[in-house]
Amino acid sequence: MTIVRTRTPSGEAIVILPEAEFERLRDLAKEAVDARTLAASLARLQAGDEELLGENDLDALRAAPTPLAFWRSKRAVSTSDLARQAGVPEELVNAVERGESIGDVRLYRRLARALGIEDLVPDTP
Repeated sequence: MTIVRTRTPSGEAIVILPEAEFERLRDLAKEAVDARTLAASLARLQAGDEELLGENDLDALRAAPTPLAFWRSKRAVSTSDLARQAGVPEELVNAVERGESIGDVRLYRRLARALGIEDLVPDTP
């Protein structure tokens, strides 16, 4: 394999190498990033800062009328307690949970925070 070390007209040091070697190095760099991401995720799991959903959880999430309904049930929190913790009317929590009302981003953030999850903002159609 031929590697050429040279400088640009402005004096910056550069290396010219075969494209296949460049692709191999790029793949190795991506794998290193993936490994660091995995290690960080595993550390969060072990610390209890992140949780995994099992197959039954995923089935329940898909069957729930809204993600809010799933997470409130999973956390075993009543609508009145969730409303109190989020600082919103219970009627609003009930309507959003049933999918009868759509709240603003601030509402979903407050509800997510009260449930100890990262995000509840619904996807836009």
